[in-house]
Amino acid sequence: MKGNYQEKETQRNHRRFFLINGLTYLAGTLFGLNFFSMAEANEKSIWPLAQPRGQGMSFSAQAPRIALIIDDIGYSVPRAQAFLALNMPMTFSILPQLPYSNRLAEEITGKGHEVMLHQPMEPYGNEIHPGPGAVYISYGNRKIEETIEQNLSQIPQATGVNNHMGSRFTSCSSKVAQALKIIKKKDLFFVDSLTSRHSQAYQMARRLNMRTAPRNVFLDHTPDIQAVRRQLIHLKQHALKHGAAIGIGHPHLSTLTALRNFKQELDEKGPWVELVSISNLL
Repeated sequence: MKGNYQEKETQRNHRRFFLINGLTYLAGTLFGLNFFSMAEANEKSIWPLAQPRGQGMSFSAQAPRIALIIDDIGYSVPRAQAFLALNMPMTFSILPQLPYSNRLAEEITGKGHEVMLHQPMEPYGNEIHPGPGAVYISYGNRKIEETIEQNLSQIPQATGVNNHMGSRFTSCSSKVAQALKIIKKKDLFFVDSLTSRHSQAYQMARRLNMRTAPRNVFLDHTPDIQAVRRQLIHLKQHALKHGAAIGIGHPHLSTLTALRNFKQELDEKGPWVELVSISNLL
């Protein structure tokens, strides 16, 4: 299936990327290997940001707003700290049940940034493991609830949730609805990472009258500096057209470098967009 192919291809891309670049930067110990692959949707799947029913979105009168989310936090403290050192408004989405999940949640919020739970969900393809704390379509409602509540208890600072992988889980409306009801009960928002064109998560969250939005652009589907820069331009264009945009990136060196350049451009040319935490858009 298409979602399965995308997740396999992304896994191969990240393996090649880290094998090549890991040796180069090992001496600096700044960036560690990502032991769980990421799943990303086709870049043609770009949606306008829409508000939940009954809720409005207040945009800056001066500039469109961009919310940057950095996923897959929890593997490496130095890697997360490198992004914190950018001193840019962004939201960090933390994977549960990893060695540094709780420590980084405390450090990141202590420095004034927002954190989310990066909830692992079942992908297409049994050979692709979403990591600890995942939910599966074979789980009953009680098991889904217990799993998500356990994950949230490790990251009590989380103000919202987005999915890690999940092409199969988010395509199952009944299962994703159960997960979203738990998230809503905790008074948290939900961002659909859109790892599949068939995802029901965003539309289901709207039906549940949750604070929600889909991501608009994956910044580093191709983990190359020039490719990330092009995606940041794409993100800017989306924000200028729709008033707001959500970009999801990952703690790669290429993403770090491109974001540093992006911040420099904002500092030099003026705030043609306003960078905000994701909750400021919902």
